[in-house]
Amino acid sequence: QVQLVESGGGLVQAGGSLRLSCAASGSIFKINAMGWYRQAPGKQRELVATITTIGSTNYADSVKGRFTISRDNAKNTVYLQMNSLKPDDTAVYYCNLQQVGYHYWGQGTQVTVSS
Repeated sequence: QVQLVESGGGLVQAGGSLRLSCAASGSIFKINAMGWYRQAPGKQRELVATITTIGSTNYADSVKGRFTISRDNAKNTVYLQMNSLKPDDTAVYYCNLQQVGYHYWGQGTQVTVSS
C-alpha cells in the first residue's frame, strides 16, 4: 500500500500564499507522477497540477502563473506553492500519486481563501 500525508492547508486572505506538502511512503517502487487535485463544495474533483519523475509539469488554466508544483524525488514528496490566492481557489486539495497505472489519494487538506 501507498500512504500519502498532506500538510499546509489553512485559511488565508485573498492575495495571500500557502504551500502544500505531500509525503509518500509505503510500497513505492516506480512513481510515474505526483500531483494535486481539488474539490470545491458541489463541484467535481479537478486537476490542479501534476509533475512527472523527470520534472514535466501540467497545470490547470485557472492556476497557471500563480501556482508552482515541485517535487523532491529522494523524499518522495511533492509541493504546491500557491500565490495570489483567490476565493475561487477554496476547496479541499488532494494529493495524488500515479504508480504503474494505479492512482493513490491523500486524505485531503482544506484551503479556504477569504475575500
